[in-house]
Amino acid sequence: MDNPSSRTPHRPDPAGGCPHADNARLLARGAVATVLLPGEVEGAAVLGHEALREFLAHPDVAKGAEHFTALREGHVTAGWPLLTFATVQGMTTADGDDHRRLRSLVSKAFTTRRVEQLRPRIVDLTDGLLDDLDAAARDGGGVADLRRHFALPLPMGVIGELLGVEAAYLDRLHHLSNQVVATDIGPEQVVAANRELVAVLAAVASARAENPGDDLTSALIAARDEEGDRLSQQELIGTLVLMIIAGHETTLNLITNAVRALCGHRDQLESVLRGEADWADVVEETLRWDAPVSYFPFRYPVRDLTLDGTVIPRGTPVLAGYSAAGRDPAAHGADADRFDVTRARRTGAVRHLSLGHGAHYCLGAPLARMEATIALRRLFTRFPDLDLAVPERDLTRHASFVGNSVRALPVRPGAARP
Repeated sequence: MDNPSSRTPHRPDPAGGCPHADNARLLARGAVATVLLPGEVEGAAVLGHEALREFLAHPDVAKGAEHFTALREGHVTAGWPLLTFATVQGMTTADGDDHRRLRSLVSKAFTTRRVEQLRPRIVDLTDGLLDDLDAAARDGGGVADLRRHFALPLPMGVIGELLGVEAAYLDRLHHLSNQVVATDIGPEQVVAANRELVAVLAAVASARAENPGDDLTSALIAARDEEGDRLSQQELIGTLVLMIIAGHETTLNLITNAVRALCGHRDQLESVLRGEADWADVVEETLRWDAPVSYFPFRYPVRDLTLDGTVIPRGTPVLAGYSAAGRDPAAHGADADRFDVTRARRTGAVRHLSLGHGAHYCLGAPLARMEATIALRRLFTRFPDLDLAVPERDLTRHASFVGNSVRALPVRPGAARP
């Protein structure tokens, strides 16, 4: 890449951490950064809002791993922590007709009508989890982990029902998906986690094949069995892998980050409670200000690509820097670092790329928005005095530079309103 030689490549911290200081430093140098991924794999990250928007929809950018030069040439090992993002067979690693074929098989579960039909179930599930949060706080001396008791089981329960996954599998699937997203684990753990995740989802698929229902897994199995050219067994399992991870990790982080932001900005919470902004505004501002995914792997230029004056060589693995783009002053103004739930009403819209852009825009975006909006409204309506039980600086961050959130969120819910 033609970055000045004095600029050493950025090494995303495999142990995770808050991304925003590094993002600001890198953005000050330009919209595109060279990076060194784990294993000394050379890559790039697109950080600026406009550059990322262009890159995500660029016709000379692909998702298929056959375009990943280092992988094709044997420089990436089987235990590489980011390998699943490159090689899993599904929508996120397919291009052109294959991408359209796979996306069409899943999209029926995420139409506006189907998502809206889930609303009563999401409300019921939310209210039940608020009971669990209240009980956990009473048992814990007034403190409970909101992530564990509320933000996790809500999206995990919803995606589990959509896929027809039995409740007994959900905890294990969350643990394994965390391992897949982690960037700080060793090769043996990477291989073991991926093997077990595939085995668990194969068992889920087998159960649905024996007892099909009105769920997405059953529909995918029917497409595999009745129309073999539409879906292979590897694509079936790969699609389930992607649905489990994307279907709950993003929403889990979104709800967690929104609660952290509101507790750290009580004036903004009061603005919502006074009706100066609504809960949908909170969701959009959180997506912009503290994106649930920091760096999403991978896309590859199919030819040398010049972006914002920087040449990204053909076959380079490129990270989409969602958290950086969300605070890019060039797109969001001098106050881009400020959490402001009234931003949309002041500016006319909150522009962000945190759920993607172009052909690979997140299919589950309407569902994630609905879940988060319902969750936040009902959480703070029932517990208007809810606050963090420890300072923000003491929260332990995710062990990943892919996901952007914290491992636990201890809160004091306070007195519940009936």
